[in-house]
Amino acid sequence: MTALFIRNASQLVTLQGSSHAPLVKEAMSELAIIENGSIWIEDGVIQAVGKDEELAARYEGCLNEAQVIDASGKLVTPGLVDPHTHLVFAGSRENEFNMRLHGASYMEIMNSGGGIHATTRATQAATNEELFKESYERLNQFLLHGVTTVEAKSGYGMEWETELKQLKVAKELNEKHVIDVVPTFMGAHAVPKEYKENPEAFIDLLIGEMIPKVAELGLAEFNDVFCEHGVFTPEQSKRILEAGKRYGLIPKIHADEIESYEGAELAAQIGAISADHLLKASEQGMNAMAEKGVVGVLLPGTAYFLMAESANGRKMIDLGVPVALSTDCNPGSSPTVSLPFIMNLGCLKMGMTPAEVITAATINAAHAINRGKEIGSLEVGKKGDVTIFNVKNYMKLQYSYGVNHIDTVVKNGQVVVRGGHFIEKLSFSKN
Repeated sequence: MTALFIRNASQLVTLQGSSHAPLVKEAMSELAIIENGSIWIEDGVIQAVGKDEELAARYEGCLNEAQVIDASGKLVTPGLVDPHTHLVFAGSRENEFNMRLHGASYMEIMNSGGGIHATTRATQAATNEELFKESYERLNQFLLHGVTTVEAKSGYGMEWETELKQLKVAKELNEKHVIDVVPTFMGAHAVPKEYKENPEAFIDLLIGEMIPKVAELGLAEFNDVFCEHGVFTPEQSKRILEAGKRYGLIPKIHADEIESYEGAELAAQIGAISADHLLKASEQGMNAMAEKGVVGVLLPGTAYFLMAESANGRKMIDLGVPVALSTDCNPGSSPTVSLPFIMNLGCLKMGMTPAEVITAATINAAHAINRGKEIGSLEVGKKGDVTIFNVKNYMKLQYSYGVNHIDTVVKNGQVVVRGGHFIEKLSFSKN
């Protein structure tokens, strides 16, 4: 038996009772906190959660054999979950940051050959080994910021060979890094330049060849599309997502990011598990998402970096949309791995409360990637994924913004970060 006992937490945020569905409205503030709380984990799985004196008495005969972490004066939460990243890519686009500071818009940069197209060229040119190494290092940084599970999209190929390369690298990362990597196919990230005058031909390629191959090889769980004016129309997006559903790929959608384009409405209509971005989502679309239980994955770091107005997280929560938060880690519009900072922005830029952003970065984020029954809350039977912050309470975590408060990270019951640093000589492998 390999046992870990995390004890005496100032606040233990359990979010118990939320595994069946994402939390909405007032329930997003119900964190199920246990003061002076403790967790007992055996062989990577949570066995008990409760008051310290209760667990200490229950496991008194095993304490000498367990690894013990004293979390006195610290905040303990489920491991953070990032449900929207573009993890696997090559290159950097700091030049575009400078262009935006001089007044160029995101779409102007993209249409001039930059943006997604610039990263596509770099990713196409990179070897599997180069992509793996660069992405592995990003995962290390995610881990240092308390993240234990990430979703990872393809989409910087826009042709089969590179899309395949990205998905294979994501699969290898999941096998060799301690963080769980959940794969999404996003061949519909943009229309390649060679298809600019005939986008229907590219859509036919996606539907007729790429999606069937992805499903046949078992390389993705989700199928995503960038539904935006000048990229894919709602009608085109619907066809692409319906095609994925026929092959067992769960639909996701980049919706209403730059202008209101009926993306939120489409997400509800198509039965998407999530609609992401939503800066310009209509109230009708928000209501439709709330009715269908579509998770709204909000990305305030993207709006912050693009110097745009953030999505209206407060309104979405009040309307009953289950809201999650994500970094949208990518080289063009959100080059960050700090989910805790994104939580800060949720409070400062979207009107969310400190309790709501905890929910949005844990259990609701888990539901946005179909993992709510495995991770996202501290409950018996779930994975032993735990993040310990060097603050006494969850309010302080948001009050003291822009600071990495990570003390300890536990993945599958294994301590992988301690004192804000990697465990020396730890092999980051699931095998």
